[in-house]
Amino acid sequence: MTPPAAVPALETAEQARTRTRKVAAATIVGSMLEWYDFYLYATMASIVFGRIFFDNSDPESATLAAFATFAIGFVARPLGGIFFGYVGDRFGRRRMLVWTFSLMGICTAAIGLIPSYATIGIWAPVLLVAFRIVQGLGAGAELAGAAVTAYEHAASDRRGRQGAWPALGLNLGLLLSSLTVYLLTLGGDEFLLAGGWRIPFILSFALVFLGLWVRRSLPETPQYHAIDVAHAPKTPFRTLLSTNMKGLFVVFLVAIGYNAISYIFKTFSLAYLTQFKGVPASTTAFAVTLASLVAIVAVPVFGWLCDRFSSKAVLATGGIVAATFAYPFMALLGTGQATSVYLAIVIGTGLIAPMMFAPQGSFLSRQFSVESRSTGVGTGREIGTAIAGGLAPLWALTMVARSPDHSTTGVVAILAVSAFIVVAAALADQGARFSRARN
Repeated sequence: MTPPAAVPALETAEQARTRTRKVAAATIVGSMLEWYDFYLYATMASIVFGRIFFDNSDPESATLAAFATFAIGFVARPLGGIFFGYVGDRFGRRRMLVWTFSLMGICTAAIGLIPSYATIGIWAPVLLVAFRIVQGLGAGAELAGAAVTAYEHAASDRRGRQGAWPALGLNLGLLLSSLTVYLLTLGGDEFLLAGGWRIPFILSFALVFLGLWVRRSLPETPQYHAIDVAHAPKTPFRTLLSTNMKGLFVVFLVAIGYNAISYIFKTFSLAYLTQFKGVPASTTAFAVTLASLVAIVAVPVFGWLCDRFSSKAVLATGGIVAATFAYPFMALLGTGQATSVYLAIVIGTGLIAPMMFAPQGSFLSRQFSVESRSTGVGTGREIGTAIAGGLAPLWALTMVARSPDHSTTGVVAILAVSAFIVVAAALADQGARFSRARN
């Protein structure tokens, strides 16, 4: 294969600006697709999939089964993180980004084409699970690849801002998908159940073509081109385990804590409001739309704060704020009132989650040397994401469902403990071993 183009040794100012724009587009579009799918799948799992892809004789069990398929996608993420992390360290960051994006995009669109349970019986959930697993392989390295690429293309005083680009893509994806769901549910959920849910999945083909076009023109990162790839470790995962378990553990803890909080904010809340509070999908979708608009402004601010103070400081502060907001978040959702729902989700998803996510591009990348950075970030983050992101919302929903009065006390405890895990991980930062930069 023809190797990706290198960054010129001596760039003009205009060449540097052009490269920065390409990196921004490539990293933001990929994260946008991943989280466009995330919100779509979470919403449809809480409203549609239980009725469309499963035996609906027991609606509560069907909803839990649909959420189980959401969790199943996380099983493949660590495998994707390890494999595509290896690809990134051995063959280049750009090649990894093209492969992961292709897997995610094709599977997202294919989910929109699966026939219903009424049409093909048990094959409907089988196909749903199969596409979800393959999709998880791509998603398992997408954010790690985007974060590492943005970080390695950045000047030392801009790593916080550029490392936050995947977080910006996340919220653009949430905005696009939540706005789509909001428009589709303005007249109630009937249109979704009648087949309207397929539209946003199939439309993701457009994002796939756009993303592949952008990523194929992306130059390789300067830091990766500076290493002697021929003499780099042939087994970066094994090398990582023997030389930097501390860095791997820090990334794992950040992923555990952050994703438990984030997926309860973004996933559990949707199912809880729909199933136990009777809140219509249009209300939850509009709440996420508002939160995404706030986050699109907040993410660059938190990225700038990472450059001004440090990604460690911003991440730890986000964890402390999240612990403080755990009880008010569930109390606001518990009212079932639209205004309170908007306030809870805007604060949680629009401000607190970005405060912890924006620093991760620079914070996670700095835990490793260039030679094993892709493998380290992809492995540590995706093992943690698979455990927390897949199980936390399902565990929380099950706790509420089994409680006689549908108590959310256990959910508050999960949020608080997860927030303190984030703080502990931030304080255990290993980045000084690999970089003198403050990020």
